[in-house]
Amino acid sequence: MKRYHFLLALCILCVCQGCSKNSSGTANSAAIKKLRLAFVTNTTNEFWSIVRYGCNNAAHNLTNVEVDFRFFTGSTSEEQNNILSDLLRKGVDGIAVSPIEAEKQTDFLNQVAAKTLLVCVDSDAANSKRVCFIGTDNVAAGRQAADLLKAALPQGGKVILFVGYPKAQNAKDRIQGLQSELAGSNIQIIDTLADATKADVAQKNAQEALAKHPDLAGMVGLYSYNGPAILKAVRGAKKAGQVKIVCFDDDGETLAGIAAGDIYGTVAQVSTRIGYETIKRMDKYLSGDKTQLSKGNVLFNSLAVNKGRVEALQAWREDKLQPQ
Repeated sequence: MKRYHFLLALCILCVCQGCSKNSSGTANSAAIKKLRLAFVTNTTNEFWSIVRYGCNNAAHNLTNVEVDFRFFTGSTSEEQNNILSDLLRKGVDGIAVSPIEAEKQTDFLNQVAAKTLLVCVDSDAANSKRVCFIGTDNVAAGRQAADLLKAALPQGGKVILFVGYPKAQNAKDRIQGLQSELAGSNIQIIDTLADATKADVAQKNAQEALAKHPDLAGMVGLYSYNGPAILKAVRGAKKAGQVKIVCFDDDGETLAGIAAGDIYGTVAQVSTRIGYETIKRMDKYLSGDKTQLSKGNVLFNSLAVNKGRVEALQAWREDKLQPQ
C-alpha cells in the first residue's frame, strides 16, 4: 500500500503529457512562425539531461516551438553570461536560465530581460527583471533533506554539506531549509564545501572531509552529481553505511546507492515537469496568455526517496527516460 501511495504521488508530480498535435495538417503548421526558445543550465549532469527530456516533450507536443538547449560547461558567471549574449545575438524569443551567481549577474540579466523574455529555472535571480521563476520550492526541499538526515542519524552527529555554487539561490534556499529544520536537534553542520559543479572536485572534497573528520556522521550533497561523488569517497574509505549520506535528485547512481543501502535517501525534483512546464508556459506567454507567468513563481514539490521508495522511482525512470 505504501508503494501504491508513492507511485500515485509520483504520477501527480510528473507531467501528464498528451500527444495533442494540431490535427489540421502540416500545411497549416508550416505557415506558423516558430518561436525560438533557449534553455541554459548551470552545469552538465544527469539532472539537466532529464530536464531536457521534458523540454523536448513540450516542443514535440507544441506546433510552433524550437528549443536551443545549452549545457553550461564553464564555471564562472562571466562564461554563462557569454552564452546568454550569444543567444541574444541569434535573436531568440525567450531564454530560461539557471544563474550560478544571481547577485553578481543581476545587472546583466536585466539587460537580457530588456531584449527578450527571461525566466529563471532551478535557481532564481529574484532581484532581476526576470518575468518568473520556475522550479522546486528549494526551502521546502531543504527541510525534506533535514528530515531524511534526522531519520538516518537519530543519535545526531557532525555533518558536512557539499555544493556546486554556494552563492546560487537554490543552494542558499536548500541550506536555509536544512538549517531551520535541524534547529534544536543534535545534528551539527560543521562545514560547507564548494566544487564549482566539478564531479572530480566534489569527490576530492568528500575524501578530504572523511580524512579530516574521522568522527563524521553524515554527508549531504546539495546538487545532483554530489550524491555519486560522495558515494565513491565513502566506499573508498570503507565507511559505506557508517557515514550516512543524504543527497538531491534522482541520478541513476544515487538511486542504485539507495537500493544498496549505502545512501540513506535523496530529495528528488520533478525534473521532467520543470522542463516541460518551462517551455509550455513560455510559449503560451509569448502567444498572449500572460497568466502563465503572472504570479512570478511557479513552484513544484519534491519527493523524499528512501530505500522503501526507490524501486518505484527506478521503474518510472526506466519507463519514461528511454533514449529518443
